[in-house]
Amino acid sequence: MDIKREWLEKDYYATLGVSSDASDKEIQSRYRKLARELHPDKNPGDQKAEDKFKEISTAYDVVGNPETRNQYDDVRRMGPSAMGGFSSQGADFGNLNDLLGGMFGGAGNPFGAAGNNIPRSGPHHQAQLRLSFDEAIEGITTSVTTGEIDGASHSVKIRIPAGVDDGKRIRVKGKGGKGSNGGPPGDLIVIIRVSPHTLFTREGKTLSLDLPVTFPEATLGADIQIPTYGGDPVTLRLPPGTESGKMFRVKEKGITVGASKGDLLVTIEIAIPKELNDQQITSLQAYAQTNPENPREDLGN
Repeated sequence: MDIKREWLEKDYYATLGVSSDASDKEIQSRYRKLARELHPDKNPGDQKAEDKFKEISTAYDVVGNPETRNQYDDVRRMGPSAMGGFSSQGADFGNLNDLLGGMFGGAGNPFGAAGNNIPRSGPHHQAQLRLSFDEAIEGITTSVTTGEIDGASHSVKIRIPAGVDDGKRIRVKGKGGKGSNGGPPGDLIVIIRVSPHTLFTREGKTLSLDLPVTFPEATLGADIQIPTYGGDPVTLRLPPGTESGKMFRVKEKGITVGASKGDLLVTIEIAIPKELNDQQITSLQAYAQTNPENPREDLGN
């Protein structure tokens, strides 16, 4: 399906479950939450989850990037009349060349017909490349399919450096559209999209992990084994009285890029049991009766 028609037919905001005026941060947060829930590694053999994962990934590829989001919003506002304004690879950066061609090669051109012989650079092409979490960290050599040149798609080999971030733009010189009248070819702009990990989120070299703990562990303190990326588990010591939302930094357990090592940020989430037996209910009621603390005292309650 042509991307212009797909943009007209599909509401990517609804796919992600956000409003069309949601902030970029809200869209990113929602996507990461859904991606963790629907990731194929977490739902082996579940075709519905896999299809939904692909749908939200496609949606985020468009509205998760400010530039393509603006283009998508414009297409949706303009409706079918927008069909002529975008190429199948996203924005066609050759529009400026078309405009210049009209200025210097058409009627009323102060340079006359000679304007048609001015060398013009070819249009830049844009493509998106989706990488797995591991591929983005380790780096990879792969191929990207560019827009059509002489009626055919072309594959361009590209080296992705280790530690590349989601949203990173990589420019490949001379691999865009052909120039005219002896002008140089345009460039290929590759936008990197990184699929989420089932456990970790990443920002640069820093990894983050949400760690569920029980109420007794948070209250009494505990030594808890936590996973690390690409290494052995390490022990995190929770002090007594640890609150939900408390963040701990584990040094040098993030991403290694060259000689530099990032950290792992661990955020505590107290897991509330959804079902209790009679004995547990009685124990909690007894605890509540012996606990005089009022956490809402500052609210006047």
